[in-house]
Amino acid sequence: MDENKLNNEEEELKADGMSENESSDEMAEETVAAEKADGEEEGSTPTGDDRDPLDVALDEIATLKDKYLRQVAEFDNYRKRTLKERAELILNGGEKTITALLPVLDDMERAMKNGEKTDDPQVLRDGMALIYQKLMKVLETQGVTKIDTQDADFDTSLHEAVALVPGMGDDKKGKVIDCMATGYKLNDKVIRYAKVAVGQ
Repeated sequence: MDENKLNNEEEELKADGMSENESSDEMAEETVAAEKADGEEEGSTPTGDDRDPLDVALDEIATLKDKYLRQVAEFDNYRKRTLKERAELILNGGEKTITALLPVLDDMERAMKNGEKTDDPQVLRDGMALIYQKLMKVLETQGVTKIDTQDADFDTSLHEAVALVPGMGDDKKGKVIDCMATGYKLNDKVIRYAKVAVGQ
C-alpha cells in the first residue's frame, strides 16, 4: 500500500513538473512573439512621408510642369479663337446694316424702272421722297441720327466751320447760318461733322 501511495505521489509530482515546464515554455514563446511583434512595428516599411525628399520634389516638379503645359495650351487655343472671331467680325461686321439697306436698294431699282414709264416729274419726286424716308428709318434703327444745325449755336464737337459769314448782325454771331453737308452720329458718337457756315 505504501509503495503504491509513494508511486502515485511521484507520478503526480512528475506531472506537476511537466505542466510547470510546459507553462514556462509557453510563456517564453509568448514573450519572444511579443518582442518580435514590437521589433516589426518599429522597423515597419516606410510610409509616403518617409520618402526621399528628392523624389518628392521631382514629383511636384512633374505635376507643376503638367499644369503649366495645360495652361499654355488652353491660352494658345483661346488666343487663336479670339483672333479668328475678330477677323470674322471685321469682315462681316457690317452684315446687319447691309441687310437692312437692301430693301431700300430694291425700292430705288423699282423707282428707276417706273421713272422710265412716266414723264411727270412730280411722280419721280414723290418716289424719291418715299425712298429717302425709308432710308432714314433704316439708318435710325441702326443707331444713326442727323446732327441738327437749324438755328443752332456753333459747336466744335458737332460742327465743322467751312465758311465765315460777316455782317449778319449780333443775333447771328456764332450761330450756324447754313449747312453745306449734313452731319451724322452713330449711337451718340459723331461719325461725320456737319459742314456749316458760321455768322461772324
